[in-house]
Amino acid sequence: MKVLKLSFFIFIFLVFGDSSYAQDLEPRAITNLPIGTNFLLGSYAYTSGNILLDPSLPIDGLDARLNSFVFAYVRSINFFGQSAKIDAVLPYVFGDWNGEVVGLPDRFSQDGFGDLRVRLSFNFLNSPAMSITEFSNYTADVISGFSIQVIVPTGKYNSNELVNLGSNRLAFKPQWGFAKTLNKWNIETYASIWLFTNNTNYLNGNKLGQKPLYTVKFHLIRDLPENMWISANIGYGIGGRVIVNNVERDSKISAMRFGLHYAIPINRHALKIGYVSGIRFERGSDFDALTLTYQYRWHTSAKQLTN
Repeated sequence: MKVLKLSFFIFIFLVFGDSSYAQDLEPRAITNLPIGTNFLLGSYAYTSGNILLDPSLPIDGLDARLNSFVFAYVRSINFFGQSAKIDAVLPYVFGDWNGEVVGLPDRFSQDGFGDLRVRLSFNFLNSPAMSITEFSNYTADVISGFSIQVIVPTGKYNSNELVNLGSNRLAFKPQWGFAKTLNKWNIETYASIWLFTNNTNYLNGNKLGQKPLYTVKFHLIRDLPENMWISANIGYGIGGRVIVNNVERDSKISAMRFGLHYAIPINRHALKIGYVSGIRFERGSDFDALTLTYQYRWHTSAKQLTN
């Protein structure tokens, strides 16, 4: 039962309001779980630096101090005989920006909900859908999976303002992941692409478009005693040029992120402490963030092995 107990706790993921879609460094996203496992998560992050809630606006000259609260629900399901998860994430953000941009006040504040994120992820290699009993004899080795995340424009948005908490458009993120277990070490790699619809009410009726944004991520995770774990994470995003009224702007994103995370299980509860730093090479967010995530998990019975 050690494997079963450990797997419940390693599925803490970083859902803090990442302030841009470029790289949300999320270790253990590809973890296999028994069918009918549920998670409730709450996360807080304090972020400082040049950062926006909409990555289509890689504006220089902003200095932000943001407080982000994120609420999430996750459930493991059977997806045509394979292990899968569905999740929904909703951020609430408040903070201050200091601006050196023409048309912006020297200092301004925002507070409200960001855009809702909904995702389906499923593993297609070495991750069959299993009950708790079957899962107790399961040992992870090589796992591969796919996910599709949708950003729904539910966040606070005002077309008269350049900086908003919502993006007023849909975004889609298909992602492929691969994981390998080596004794107490776990290696994960991910490749994804962000696809954006147009914002037809950008700054008083203008049309904002954006080219695809490509990202890659790598996680090195070490299992520790008492089901704890620690991870080092790195991600890189490139692309995402902005198009305003069919005119392409000089706004290509090229940015890297680094992260460290430490997870602590406490019975059905778990805590994760994290640090994420963003560095830009051309455009993108340049920031530091501290995060604290709380997770509660439970299991419900289901018709677990029917398609």
